Amino acid sequence: MNKKHLKLAAIAFVVWYVVSRPEGAANLVNSALGGLGTAAESFSQFVSAIP
Repeated sequence: MNKKHLKLAAIAFVVWYVVSRPEGAANLVNSALGGLGTAAESFSQFVSAIP
């Protein structure tokens, strides 16, 4: 399989997951974005603490 087939398979899986389990997909996205927000806040505090 080349990259094109892997990319199409990944897109098809994501579409299938969102259609078959929309609540689970929404929870997954929500937790991922929450984690990114927490990481950004931690990084901001780290940068602010550097003299």
